Amino acid sequence: MCQTKKSSTRSPSPSSTEKPMTFPEGDLSAPENAWLKNFDLEKFTKEIADLGKTLEKNQGPADVAHLNKIVLWSNLCALVGIATMGYGVSLVPIVALSTWTFSRWTMIAHHTCHGGYDKIHPNKGRWNRFKFAVGSFWNRLADWFDWMMPEAWNIEHNNRHHYCLSELDDPDLVENNLKEIRALDVSLPVKYLIVFLNMMTWKWAYYAPNTYKELKLAGMRKRGEKIPSHIDPTDALTIRVLLSGDSYFYSLWEFIGVVAGPYLLIHFFLMPLPLLLLENYTGAVKYTMYTSAVKNLFLAEILTNIHAFVAIVTNHAGDDMYRFRSSCKPYSGSFYLRQVLASVDFTYGSDVVDFMHGWLNYQIEHHMWPSLSMLSYQKAAPIVKEICERHGVPYVHENVFWRVHKTVEIMVGTTSMRWFPVKKEEEFLKIDKRADDIKKGRVKA
Repeated sequence: MCQTKKSSTRSPSPSSTEKPMTFPEGDLSAPENAWLKNFDLEKFTKEIADLGKTLEKNQGPADVAHLNKIVLWSNLCALVGIATMGYGVSLVPIVALSTWTFSRWTMIAHHTCHGGYDKIHPNKGRWNRFKFAVGSFWNRLADWFDWMMPEAWNIEHNNRHHYCLSELDDPDLVENNLKEIRALDVSLPVKYLIVFLNMMTWKWAYYAPNTYKELKLAGMRKRGEKIPSHIDPTDALTIRVLLSGDSYFYSLWEFIGVVAGPYLLIHFFLMPLPLLLLENYTGAVKYTMYTSAVKNLFLAEILTNIHAFVAIVTNHAGDDMYRFRSSCKPYSGSFYLRQVLASVDFTYGSDVVDFMHGWLNYQIEHHMWPSLSMLSYQKAAPIVKEICERHGVPYVHENVFWRVHKTVEIMVGTTSMRWFPVKKEEEFLKIDKRADDIKKGRVKA
């Protein structure tokens, strides 16, 4: 999790000699911040915390049955895709294979790895955050096989991103990760083209290497190793960095051998091998079915990258999203508030709509309570929206494609995110501290 930092600066790493980084103050008088004038953090916090406890208490067999339905839908996509991928290149296998990969990650792995079914699923040996997809290569292959190494994703996403949201230490902070493109001295059309190429490749070109970097960083912190002063751990580690040989944390060959190589080999080339036998049995022209399958798998990879980009990268980016300077205590008032101010909900309400969004259309609710089930987020969203509206807290609920537009504008640098007013950030952190002291008996209420 994030280390607490001074509100106006970012402290350098222990071995760094760099000057502290300064952040904008944030304009408390700006029209978009008018809601802060009468906002009561303590009352808001109590309502949100109480709702979270109620949601968790009411989870049970219905949530497990709902998970089983989503798993069934994902498996049906896999069945259709695998059964048709050898019969020419077409939309049916491409869409089915793409949706299979997308759903396996965004819904099944995502919510299981967060612990959404730890307490309620009868099969504790599999549907548990400490068992699902981790511990062995077989578990990765059977539970969630993708470009990312599950253990690395658990560190990067479940810990770093969720508890450092929209701080500089958030590894998924789009405005920071795309700072090179934002500052690039080229025309806007060229920037848009670069972003589109990133959309088609981002899982293996950015996400897989950067999550593995976070795993390496976690190991260094655990061992007490210092980060050299010339290394900024908040910089994204991409495939481009690996190809240039400038990676401090691991080599290109380690990345291929441990992280991406097994998926590339097995998913795209070994999985279609039975089609060679089918060709021989049916008398089809040799290699035609196998070649079609490989082509479909690679085209599905491009589509699932775009699909995932639309549903994931857009969750916390836009000129109406806030950034923060200091870390806050998990499940404190500041924590709950930040999940609303730095997250977006998309269209939601039915299982079909939610499935196509990867259940990432409940981003506000998911960030408030990461370890709830998918079904709980459906129940929670209308209630959270009503609480926020009643307290004047900006609750962004918009079409996902409009959010793509707002995210791309952040990426190319035509817009920027808001900075939360520093005075209110510090004030709310003090309120959190007092609430924690009262809870632990250090001071009287």
